[in-house]
Amino acid sequence: MRLPTILKLSLLAGLAVSCARPVAKFSIGGEQRVLSPVAFDNQSQKATNYQWAFGDGQTSQVESPTHQYKASGTYTVKLTAINKKGKTKTVEQKVSIDPPKACLAELETEFGTMVIQLYDATPKHQDNFVKLVEEGFYDSLLFHRVIENFMIQGGDPDSKDAAAGLALGSGGPGYTIEAEFVDSLIHLKGALAAARTGDSVNPQKRSSGSQFYIVQGQPMTEELLNRIEAQKGIRYSKEQREAYLEVGGTPFLDREYTVFGRVIEGLDVLDKIAEVQTDGRDRPVKDVHMKIRLIR
Repeated sequence: MRLPTILKLSLLAGLAVSCARPVAKFSIGGEQRVLSPVAFDNQSQKATNYQWAFGDGQTSQVESPTHQYKASGTYTVKLTAINKKGKTKTVEQKVSIDPPKACLAELETEFGTMVIQLYDATPKHQDNFVKLVEEGFYDSLLFHRVIENFMIQGGDPDSKDAAAGLALGSGGPGYTIEAEFVDSLIHLKGALAAARTGDSVNPQKRSSGSQFYIVQGQPMTEELLNRIEAQKGIRYSKEQREAYLEVGGTPFLDREYTVFGRVIEGLDVLDKIAEVQTDGRDRPVKDVHMKIRLIR
C-alpha cells in the first residue's frame, strides 16, 4: 500500500522535528569588570530550559542571567540549552574580566560576606591593610568587641584561638600608624576605621597597626549634627549631613579615628553581627571569625 504524498511529507516533517536538537547561543554585555554585573543574553532556539556555568564555580538556570565575578581573569562560560524531549546542545565563550577600579577586599564571616573599599586618600592605612591581608594576618581572627548601634571591632592577633571569656583588644603587630584624617571621610554606617589607644597615652591619635572597626551607628537628627559641629568646631557639607540623616553613623568619632574604607556590599551582614549576644566585655558569646582576601 502506497502512502499519499502529503502524508509522507507530514511524517517526514514530524521526524525532522522530533530529531531536532536545540540551538544554544548567547552574547555577553555589561561592564566586564570585577563585581560589575555581566549580562548574558540568551539567544537560543527550540529550548525550554537552560543551564549556565560561569567558569568560577557558580551556575544558574535563569534564561538570561547576570553574574558578578569576584576575581579578574579569563573564564569559560558554558550554556546548555535543553528542549522538551531532553535533547541538549552546549556552547561556550570566553569572557575576560578586568580588575576593579578601586582597591577592594572581601571579608568573610559565619554571617555572610562584606565587600570593603579601601580609600586611596588614606595611603598609609590602605598599604598597611593590604600588606596584612596578603600575609593572611586576619584569617581566623575574631570580631572581639561588638556593641549594637555602635560598631563591630576586630584585628587583634591575640584573638586567634582565644579561650572563651578571655579579655581581648590590646594586641597588634608591634607598630602603630600615623593618623590620616580626611575631611570628606566620615563615620557613616559601614565606615571602616582604625582602632587606637586613648588620647591620654596617644595624643597624636596614631592608629593601631591591625585593629579596625566597622560602624553600625544609629539614626541622626539635624539637632544632633548641629551639636557635634559646635562641640568639634567643624562644619559638615550638605552632602555629608544628608548622608548622616539617611543612613546614620557615629559622627562623634569624626577626626578622632582614621576612616580608611567603607562597606560597599553586605551591610546586612554588619547588622547581623552587631546583634549577637555578648558578655560583660562586649565580646560575642559565640565567636565570630573573619577571613579577608583582596579582590583583584
